[in-house]
Amino acid sequence: MNITDSEIWQFVGQYVWPLFRIASFFMAVPVLGSKLINARARLALAVMITIIIAPILPPMPAVDPVSIQGMLIVFQQVLIGVSMGFVLQVVMQLFVLAGQFIAMKMGLGFASMNDPSNGVSVTVISQFYLMMATLLFLSFDAHLLIIDLLVESFKTVPIGGEGFGLQQFIDIASLGSWMFAGALVIALPLLTSLLVVNLAFGVMSRAAPQMNVFAVGFPITLVFGLILIWFGLASFLPNYTTFLGQGMTMVRELIGVF
Repeated sequence: MNITDSEIWQFVGQYVWPLFRIASFFMAVPVLGSKLINARARLALAVMITIIIAPILPPMPAVDPVSIQGMLIVFQQVLIGVSMGFVLQVVMQLFVLAGQFIAMKMGLGFASMNDPSNGVSVTVISQFYLMMATLLFLSFDAHLLIIDLLVESFKTVPIGGEGFGLQQFIDIASLGSWMFAGALVIALPLLTSLLVVNLAFGVMSRAAPQMNVFAVGFPITLVFGLILIWFGLASFLPNYTTFLGQGMTMVRELIGVF
């Protein structure tokens, strides 16, 4: 039985090239890519998914993995996987940013804690919003939906093809303005209400100059802020559904799945 080099490279590439895209996707995607999940577990999950989906993928290019062309394919797959995961990561960070806005207005900007999923320090309000967003992400089976989109990307953005163009990277860069706008939509009702509370304290300080506004206003602003957050939880689920749907739509547009 004669086996040519091209047949060997194609067999190896059938598993190696998808593995780079899947592994890089799991490195950047929310929840699955957080530091709460061990890197070995993520790698094992990526290998398992690669073995499962490899037989249904289109034929891979017969390229030597250690050649220059092979290195370019590896870089392309890593870039595609990270880009897809980054779009979904922006959706989760939107709620973190909204919590930052609210915490700064309430005077809780100094009350920060370590975020175990990202390894950075965020305010307690941001951590609370991120926990709720993560639980909703899992309850909606979004982790299964993003894996399905990842598998679909091998058909619309085949390995060895052109990959992402300039327009796709422009769309990814424009996610920054979308994230800030979405965070402001979530935080705006609370920011407006707290502004009214601060205006009331301003009137009180003019009416009674001997009253220490800073000593009285901080605890009252804090209590009002917590009450407003409690009332604002009624709109958290609709907002989360809207922004998560927009994030999924952006990923579909990025990989050309409609």
